[in-house]
Amino acid sequence: MLKQGNRYTQEREQVLANGLRDVASELRLIDAIDLVAFIRTEQFGNIKNLVNSSTELFFKPDTIAFGASGDVDLKWGAPPAIGLDMEFRHGSVNVYFRLLLEAVHAAIEIHHISFESGSGDPDENTRLLAEAIADARLSPAPFVADSAGALA
Repeated sequence: MLKQGNRYTQEREQVLANGLRDVASELRLIDAIDLVAFIRTEQFGNIKNLVNSSTELFFKPDTIAFGASGDVDLKWGAPPAIGLDMEFRHGSVNVYFRLLLEAVHAAIEIHHISFESGSGDPDENTRLLAEAIADARLSPAPFVADSAGALA
């Protein structure tokens, strides 16, 4: 059985993943070797520019930001997995999360979330997150993420 906190985190990861599906797809169009090189050589300004270019198509300005940190899981015989630290800021909601990019899918791991005018009810806070993401988008998100916060 899941602890309550885990259930809410999973629900919020799913909500955020749903909203960021298009962004993750755009970022996966970038050659993985370029992202690996930028992370390994700490050229985070280049990654910031790529993230900004990918998010400006779908989100209002300054809503999604690259957190100037990332890592790479690169092994012989396996596709690379790239993790980018990110931040979502809109209205009274701030989310610090990791965007995990792999060959055929992406996923979200929330590290911290805050609600300036949050509720004592976790379900209400999850609704506030969903509303903030919907309001921050330039157009509605057409897809739904799976229950683990993964993006197809």
